[in-house]
Amino acid sequence: MALFDEPPCPVNGIRVGVGGWTFVPWRNNFYPKGLVQRRELEYASRKLTAIEINGTYYGTQKPATYAKWAAETPPGFMFSAKAPMRIMQARSLEKTGPQIEDFLGGIASLGDRLGPIVWQFDANQRLQRESFGQFLDLLPKQIEGCALRHVLDVRDRDFVNTDYLALVRKHGMATVFTDSPDYPSFADVTANFVYARLMRSRSNVATGYSGEELDGWAKRAHAWADGEQPAELPYLDTGRAPQLKRDVFVFFISAAKEYNPAAAMALIERLRG
Repeated sequence: MALFDEPPCPVNGIRVGVGGWTFVPWRNNFYPKGLVQRRELEYASRKLTAIEINGTYYGTQKPATYAKWAAETPPGFMFSAKAPMRIMQARSLEKTGPQIEDFLGGIASLGDRLGPIVWQFDANQRLQRESFGQFLDLLPKQIEGCALRHVLDVRDRDFVNTDYLALVRKHGMATVFTDSPDYPSFADVTANFVYARLMRSRSNVATGYSGEELDGWAKRAHAWADGEQPAELPYLDTGRAPQLKRDVFVFFISAAKEYNPAAAMALIERLRG
């Protein structure tokens, strides 16, 4: 008898998931009782349509490991991945080319399971516009035949303004939208895909977010996918991006992490409806 159900398909180009797949509390409320840890990715990838790999922020894996992860997931599933912090925290961003090439060359082993790469710059970093622009010039559009999509998560509020948006749009990269009050929150679309990190799940709600909130995020995800920009979200620029069909990635991250899989699965169900 098969352990897992038929995996969900992305709806309207929208993929939904969580951060990582190894988390002890999920063995009580997400993974089936008795499921061995080595099969947790196999299971999670058949309940969700994407997973953000956070472990790569702290250290890269061998290409064979990435290939193994890809082989454990069904067709159509995608990983996004956070780039190693040692790159973003380098004193001279414009000199990180070899490190970038090494990381991307390895993670390309995910093949068609490779989704966006997230470059996170923490709030205590004081970025310089010139070196940051030179850093963006180093990020390739493809590697080893794999197309690359880059996402910028800049948390220095002083750096995030309309000049930043213009620079990012010039490079065709996305920026992270988050509903968290702890980081810059803006929904300006700067690429041909949208990347959202929802970080307000609560432990007193079985699905992390209330049904009404999830209905709202389903509506917004469809709007993004259809080329629209939800009017109720915050923006840095009053202009609007061209109306083009877009891929959308939505991840439930941090906060009441034990309920994030339930939130993701509930959103997937709403997208289907």
